[in-house]
Amino acid sequence: MTTKSESPNPAPLIDRGLDSIFYPQSVAVLGVTPTPGTVPYDIFYNILASGYKGVLYPIAPGKKSISAVPAYRYVSDVEADVDLAVIVFPAVVVDKALEMCGKKGVKAAIVISAGFREVGPKGVKREQRIKDICAEYGIALIGPNCLGVINTDPGCMLNASFARKMPSEDRIAFLSQSGALCTAVLDYARGKNIGFSKFVSFGNMAGITEIDLLYYLHQDPKTDVILLYLEELRNGRALMEAARKITRGPNAKPILVVKSGRTSQGADAASSHTGSLAGEDSICEAVFRDAGIIRVNTLDAMFNAAILLTYQPMPAGNRVAIVTNAGGPGVMATDAAVSWGLEIARFQPQTTSRLQESLPAVANIKNPVDVIGDARSDRYEAALEAVMQDANVDQLLVILTPQSMTDIQEIAQGIVKVQKKALKPMACSFMGASDVQVGIDILEQAHIPHYILPELACKAMANVQRVCKWRQTELEDFEPLPADRTAVAAIIDDLPEGYLAEDQALAVLKAYGLPVPKHKLCKDADQAAAFAQKIGFPVVLRVVSPQIVHKYDVKGVVLNLENAEQLKKAYKDMMDHIAKVLPDAEVTGVLVRGMIPAGHEVILGAKRDAVFGPTLMFGLGGIFVETFKDVTFALAPIDEGIASRMVRQIKAIGLLKGARGAEPADIAAIEQSLRRLGQLISDFERIRELDINPLIVAPAGQGAAVADVRIRLDG
Repeated sequence: MTTKSESPNPAPLIDRGLDSIFYPQSVAVLGVTPTPGTVPYDIFYNILASGYKGVLYPIAPGKKSISAVPAYRYVSDVEADVDLAVIVFPAVVVDKALEMCGKKGVKAAIVISAGFREVGPKGVKREQRIKDICAEYGIALIGPNCLGVINTDPGCMLNASFARKMPSEDRIAFLSQSGALCTAVLDYARGKNIGFSKFVSFGNMAGITEIDLLYYLHQDPKTDVILLYLEELRNGRALMEAARKITRGPNAKPILVVKSGRTSQGADAASSHTGSLAGEDSICEAVFRDAGIIRVNTLDAMFNAAILLTYQPMPAGNRVAIVTNAGGPGVMATDAAVSWGLEIARFQPQTTSRLQESLPAVANIKNPVDVIGDARSDRYEAALEAVMQDANVDQLLVILTPQSMTDIQEIAQGIVKVQKKALKPMACSFMGASDVQVGIDILEQAHIPHYILPELACKAMANVQRVCKWRQTELEDFEPLPADRTAVAAIIDDLPEGYLAEDQALAVLKAYGLPVPKHKLCKDADQAAAFAQKIGFPVVLRVVSPQIVHKYDVKGVVLNLENAEQLKKAYKDMMDHIAKVLPDAEVTGVLVRGMIPAGHEVILGAKRDAVFGPTLMFGLGGIFVETFKDVTFALAPIDEGIASRMVRQIKAIGLLKGARGAEPADIAAIEQSLRRLGQLISDFERIRELDINPLIVAPAGQGAAVADVRIRLDG
């Protein structure tokens, strides 16, 4: 959801050299060799043979021509202007080639060559050098270490890559950080009759990033759906902001992402519950969800959803009808649809009547419709037309199993005929391999999505529903909550790196309106007893020491003290034990506060992440947080909608809502606390990690209270 305090990363402009990459009037390939089967030659030949509409210059020192095209020694020798340089020289001389391009006035470059950041320190220096050159001369750079760029627009027809074949033109754009993966994707897509509008391997992202490319494709009239493969995220917040703009509004385009590398961010994060659980992949899930990005786990799932989004109309809802010639697959598809959140449509009476008239008496006319194993094309068409016209049906799945009497080719042609008249999306699953291939070819050529298994079709439909649901989501403006920023600054500005004392941490939370109970830092047992008498027993004693982070480990917490005598004894026992196990610990005093009534224990966490910036975590607290890891994440700050989503997406939400007759927890108090915590971590860059564990939540309408807090500062 949009906020007024999103980071000020401006949307990259379309004229950042990207038109010179995708629509160059002239291209120079630097480093061409005359040997077929090598990357330098194949890239040059691919541009030449793809039907490129501009002028092509081979830069090949020592050669008079390449494939009958006159060659030049240096790019500076080309008399005319050059829009795009494709560089295939060895890494050690790429900087010299780019410098010549800069002096020539070349607007953009694609560096195919490897040997940069990916090979270690020497490569890092080389990459920084070419970044500096591009910045000096204003060159838009794709790469290095990439496959290249393809534009299938008939007005350009550029295959500046070493892919084996030029893909066909279509409405899908594909962006990838992995060049090797690109060749497999192109081959896969060709086998599925899928084409592309733009195809980009962006490699090390030394210049143009995936963010720049997303903004460009948002404005590209040839692209309807954007697919993205990522191995690393450098600016997760900028990606989120770009996606929010791209996936909503009048020119909205779906973004589907495969993000590899499902690992934590390292041992340093383990200093708090939030840090240990908030790995990059966990935050990715939240970022993508809140930005409208559809994350899928495999390329197959990505293309399964992409072909529905590209080739079929958007469904009006999630109600699906299933037509099959075999009962078993129909039942399997029903189970899959329901499990993925789709609804099995209930037919209108007139639909049931039409099916009854056109199908045999033994056919099943309820959803899923079973036209029976001996069904031929006429029976399929009658069923499809009846179901398609039902106002209760939003989308249709057609299943076929090959039987001896099944006219596969004619049934496929009949499906195509029905689809041409329909305004609702349709997907098919002709189950099998060789026998059904003729039908699959007909369907795919007509751009009717086909899936090997009905379950895969249902998953694709569910992903399309996620796009639909996101577009219907109301976005809210973020309004800052009242907070005493001056008070927090006065506490933390002069403190060194490390943990705040508990009294300081509670004061920080109180300044931002979080529910902090009455408390006092007391220097001795008498002072502690006097304060306890003032606020009323029972009370809690908590040791305060810079050297003691985990208080329970050193018996630094005593609960349920009922009177002054118990308190003084507990104080003495605590100090004696700490002196024994941690003789060098500097004890500032004890924190005294009243016992918080029993309630639901939840954790609220915050972390300043290197990739995503300030992030929030919510989940079950106390002893359960590390055991069950039932947590959700969001980028801070958050509005009411995201706070609600965070709370309601944990698996244990039923407990908070009141399971088995128990009183529901004050969920509104949790949401308010999350919003305030999000504002705090966003406002103060020095706060590195923060855990409120537990926040004890009373029944609905009775609020919550902070039972324990840790705040860690950066230097």
